Amino acid sequence: MRAVFLDKDGTLIENVPYNVDIQHIKLTQGAIEGLRLLEKAGYKLIVITNQSGVARGYFPESALLAVENHLRQVLADEGISLTDFYYCPHHPKGIMAELAITCDCRKPAPGMLLRAACQHNIDLENSWFIGDILNDVEAGRRAGCKTILIDNGNETEWQLSALRTPDYTVSDLAAAAQAIISTKIFPRDVPPERLYQ
Repeated sequence: MRAVFLDKDGTLIENVPYNVDIQHIKLTQGAIEGLRLLEKAGYKLIVITNQSGVARGYFPESALLAVENHLRQVLADEGISLTDFYYCPHHPKGIMAELAITCDCRKPAPGMLLRAACQHNIDLENSWFIGDILNDVEAGRRAGCKTILIDNGNETEWQLSALRTPDYTVSDLAAAAQAIISTKIFPRDVPPERLYQ
């Protein structure tokens, strides 16, 4: 089973900081076109998002259920199925004591991707992570995925390293989908030339 993991804010939907009001949720340019291509190519679509607003006390964790349900409905109306929705409510500087921790799920840690892979039997080596900042890229690389950065201005620090270098940099989800479906991923333990023998 292959998946495309999607950051939410700035990647799948327009970036409105700490927003849980569904009236302000708008899909990004190219999202519908890109997701249709990916689903048609056989990829499961899974959202992976940091939601530190919970730990910071900006909104209750329960508010994220309405966001998830709204996104599922908006995509379903376009004939697109969202396989799952994972979020990290933690932040070390949060005001909610039980959530003010250093966890293994907050990106750039790969915990949410690893949990999704276990629950949905996802082959991470043949999967992708698409995000709009380099923490997304690092999370994907640490989980063993190929990665794509949507360069829309949301990454401002550009602290590059081997783990923070995307396989592709594109302008939107439609371009990301085109890059994915045109790329052949080889099993890491098999030299590419042997696959054609």
